Amino acid sequence: MTGPARSRRDAAGAALCGSGLHKSYRRGREQVHALRGVDVEVAPGELVALLGRSGSGKSTLLNCLLGWERPDSGVVQVPGVGSPEAAPWTTVAVVPQQFGLLDELTVAGNVALPARLAGDGDPAAAAAGVLGSLRLGHLADRLPAEVSLGEQQRTAMARALVVRPAFVLADEPTGHLDEELTATVLGVLREACDGGTGVLVASHDPAVVASADRVLRLEDGRLG
Repeated sequence: MTGPARSRRDAAGAALCGSGLHKSYRRGREQVHALRGVDVEVAPGELVALLGRSGSGKSTLLNCLLGWERPDSGVVQVPGVGSPEAAPWTTVAVVPQQFGLLDELTVAGNVALPARLAGDGDPAAAAAGVLGSLRLGHLADRLPAEVSLGEQQRTAMARALVVRPAFVLADEPTGHLDEELTATVLGVLREACDGGTGVLVASHDPAVVASADRVLRLEDGRLG
């Protein structure tokens, strides 16, 4: 068994966990303690909102869970994989603040890419389905530069969800969306949770908080 089906089987019943995470860095002469012994977990099928002011450590925590940054101490465990650096997109997918879309690929091409790499038999159809659910089907043939920031943001969400990953980590995924489109995105995330995906959303958006199963508040590098 390979691809998305295997990732969901491996993660069944097991949470994505960070334990005792510490992370600090230098900012000029200042030593910034971004994370101070954070313990966090995201279970399959739950939507968790991560709140905190700018500079509270939200993005640093997501980066450590993704393996993009290494904590100074502490451990991140990804079900079925172990280290987050080894986790494929089918296990942990991401919606980054900067979107990370490939300029040379169309909207549909960007979304289909993870499905193609995962060995999906029809990545174009998989992309079309999730683009439709996020109200982007009419933009499928456009390049990222030819659509708005909000449309790029939803494209990044579609790219994360196209392989039905075990977990999705999203950094401010509704920041460029109006109320109606925010509701659309949260509805799609809820459907993903109903299918077994665990979702962690770093956000300031009250709508995200209202939709979450659980809310974590990060302040001065600590979860309260």
